[in-house]
Amino acid sequence: MITASLKNYRQSPRKVRSVANLVRGKSVENALNTLNFLSKKAADPLHGLLMSAIANAKNNFKIEKENLVVKELRVDAGQVLKRRMPRARGNSYPINKRMSHVLIVLAPRAEKAAKAEKAPEKLVEKKVKTVKAKK
Repeated sequence: MITASLKNYRQSPRKVRSVANLVRGKSVENALNTLNFLSKKAADPLHGLLMSAIANAKNNFKIEKENLVVKELRVDAGQVLKRRMPRARGNSYPINKRMSHVLIVLAPRAEKAAKAEKAPEKLVEKKVKTVKAKK
């Protein structure tokens, strides 16, 4: 497993998950393009985290980025900094400043040809015929 993690990122997990959902399951090159052109605050740290995971794959496992897929991208809640805001009549309201923990897992791309060899030939032929019929 090729992993990289980002701990105590100072943005709420709910906002970071919206960016993570766009990247999860994509190839690494598509994920990098998505993060480059996304105008969200969380896109830049996730881009750096993905680059770190790619570097881990290259140095530790000798796998190039063209053969990698984002298998898992998990965003968990971190610490919560609890602050107070003064309000009228001597009251105070709580403010929770949330943090996120992000974990990314990359996996080598599974070849479609290997899956086709495992499937029985009759099923593969039927699938091809049904696809041609639909067109």
